[in-house]
Amino acid sequence: MAIACLLVAIALAVATLFVHNTRSANPADVNVSTGQPLVGGDFTLVNQDGETVDQTLLNGKWTLVFFGFTYCPDYCPTTLGVLNAVQEGMGEDAKDLQIVFVSVDPARDTPQMLKDYLSSDGFPDGVIGLTGTEEQVQAAAKAYRAFYKKVGEGEAYTMEHSLTTYLMGPDGKFRTALTHDLGPKKSQDVIVAAMKRG
Repeated sequence: MAIACLLVAIALAVATLFVHNTRSANPADVNVSTGQPLVGGDFTLVNQDGETVDQTLLNGKWTLVFFGFTYCPDYCPTTLGVLNAVQEGMGEDAKDLQIVFVSVDPARDTPQMLKDYLSSDGFPDGVIGLTGTEEQVQAAAKAYRAFYKKVGEGEAYTMEHSLTTYLMGPDGKFRTALTHDLGPKKSQDVIVAAMKRG
């Protein structure tokens, strides 16, 4: 009897892992997971040229998306340096890959600030910088499950933020995540393998 109860409990637990919305009375309205993480979605932001862009920016290109800020003392410049090495290492394949840097510090990161920052030596060519209102940035971060928080007061404040880089496919959908400590060669291998899978 105890074993039967245990098996039922396990079956119920497994079932709940695959159902995102069980509140609907209509079974046809229940969203069943395909195993794909819910990363990415609609956003409206402004690029470093002051142009309004949305999620269609991702269409037709492989895209690396990460969240950071120009005043970041370590992670952001390090990540951009790694992505520069990845871009160089990929050679011709890099033409199919774009890099998107979303600021989590819209109060300081104006389009011009992003433009100046992303043109720094050692950073990848053609990085697209995005900023916007606080509400727009919050919506984009929520869509990507990216965490950020302001720490400190006055001009010396900093931003804590997620360290994940998201690889999105040409259909604008999530493929895989790159951890901050992966390094150029392993990051390149992950990206190229994902490109081959499509």
